[in-house]
Amino acid sequence: MPGNQYNGNSTLNSDRVGRLLKIRERRRSIRSAYSNDVTDNHRGTEPCENDLRTREGDSLNNSIIEQYLEGAIAEGYEKLDVRPLRQRLLVVANRLPVSAVRRGEDSWSLEISAGGLVTALLGVKEFEARWIGWAGVNVPDEVGQKALTKALAEKRCIPVFLDEEIVHQYYNGYCNNILWPLFHYLGLPQEDRLATTRSFQSQFAAYKKANQMFADVVNQHYEEGDVVWCHDYHLMYLPKCLKEYNNNMKVGWFLHTPFPSSEIHRTLPSRSDLLRSVLAADLVGFHTYDYARHFVSACTRILGLEGTPEGVEDQGRLTRVAAHEQIRFYFCYTNRALSSSCNQFPIGIDSDRFIRALELPQVQEHIKELKERFAGRKVDLILT
Repeated sequence: MPGNQYNGNSTLNSDRVGRLLKIRERRRSIRSAYSNDVTDNHRGTEPCENDLRTREGDSLNNSIIEQYLEGAIAEGYEKLDVRPLRQRLLVVANRLPVSAVRRGEDSWSLEISAGGLVTALLGVKEFEARWIGWAGVNVPDEVGQKALTKALAEKRCIPVFLDEEIVHQYYNGYCNNILWPLFHYLGLPQEDRLATTRSFQSQFAAYKKANQMFADVVNQHYEEGDVVWCHDYHLMYLPKCLKEYNNNMKVGWFLHTPFPSSEIHRTLPSRSDLLRSVLAADLVGFHTYDYARHFVSACTRILGLEGTPEGVEDQGRLTRVAAHEQIRFYFCYTNRALSSSCNQFPIGIDSDRFIRALELPQVQEHIKELKERFAGRKVDLILT
């Protein structure tokens, strides 16, 4: 990932090799205990098919780890192409992909939420994902928080607990009353000037506080080598908070709304703080090139940074503007020092998942019903 010395740091490779050595020793001890159990329980009998499959799987995993370790030793822990372990991805969004309903003092029920971000990330298979966000409910008591945290862990989710006042000022106030209208060219709220100033100050303070609370949870669960992917206008201050904690942390930020022109963005009192906070990320992504161009224009015109054919430069740190690049390329393989990247990434879906669904019996039955119902008619499908 551009702007990150982490990828080329020998300390990272050394630590990774150390973890693999521990895994190898642990598996050897497990195999030894397993072998003893099999000898005691199945003495004089042929190994069963499951035993053979287990041993074959262990052999394959071990061979991958051994190959990695041999390459590390031979090349001095540098330029390693074998990646036996999936990288962890910490997805940080305002809301978790589940809805929580309290059933008792220490009992919660969870349901997967429907949404564009949830659907899009179902196709991310290169990473071992964890989701960090607000559960959408106020949980003031410690018993309830522990129970909900435990329930969410089964869904690979990690909660951020926000109190009602923070939610009111941060989410209902600054996010939905100020940022969302501004980013959609609706302008700032028209109120009494003094009341508006006070509203801006208190809501922006709550916004920064909430972003710091998200950062604190990320820091608690972050492991060396993780990729942190922040989402949307709710968390524009988060990249700065994370980089202050660990400058080597891989941080990306993606906006799911339009980004307005610099003329519109400059009407925001906290315009400079938000731009610099986003620029702390290693990768900044937008849906379209126009949104990315507006962001770069705001950085050059409002912050006075240097604009180049490649993007924006700030004291040797380059925010690039490009098109049609894969996000994992920057997260995993790019080693340019002191640079970040600003790109367009149209959100999509896991198309293979939908193609496979067409073969399900219930789907085929429904298709048959539709064909019979509209036989002999022309059907137009309009998506908005």
